[in-house]
Amino acid sequence: MTAPILILGATSGIGASAAKEATSRSLPVRAFARGAHKLDAADLVEPFPGDALDHGSVEAALSGVRAVIYALGIKERLSMLWEEETLFSETTRVLIPAMNNANVKRLVVVTGFGAGRSKSAMSRIERLGHRAILGRPYADKDRQEALVMESDLDWTIARPVILTNGSAAAPKVLREPHEWRNGLISRAAVATYLLDAIENDLDIRSDVVLAR
Repeated sequence: MTAPILILGATSGIGASAAKEATSRSLPVRAFARGAHKLDAADLVEPFPGDALDHGSVEAALSGVRAVIYALGIKERLSMLWEEETLFSETTRVLIPAMNNANVKRLVVVTGFGAGRSKSAMSRIERLGHRAILGRPYADKDRQEALVMESDLDWTIARPVILTNGSAAAPKVLREPHEWRNGLISRAAVATYLLDAIENDLDIRSDVVLAR
């Protein structure tokens, strides 16, 4: 059997959609999350409870996998407006050396439109609103993206625009900065791209924006 794909954050949001998409393609998944014990084990899904900040958990989860999808997220809360966020960068600081030690090179990371280089594609009004509400989480996504880009992994950074719960229609993959724009995209469509990127070696060492 093909070696599994490790999905960090596999119990909700884009991570859960990616696990569903993988199994629809008959691809085995190792579903890593703190709440993974609540998942039903299946032929193609291996629940793997763990904390992405814990070196031992991450190293154990990487054993025997062929690629990693990073889809960790945070719960929206009022304190996001003033509390510093570090989850994305700190978990990435754990993940990258662990992947190197495990000789797992393929990494697809989900951040978001407005992170890293894509910030420059926002209008002035978009930037002001984004900074006011999501400034601290996205500052950490900036740090995360820098860590990923500085690594020697075969990375892809995927930045979806505003997320919906729509169908898995094929997304538009905006590869050139002059094409980058805001809009809507379903979590299922993002998941389609994440699995395509792994299966077809798309956009290695590149950053893209995903839109409808």
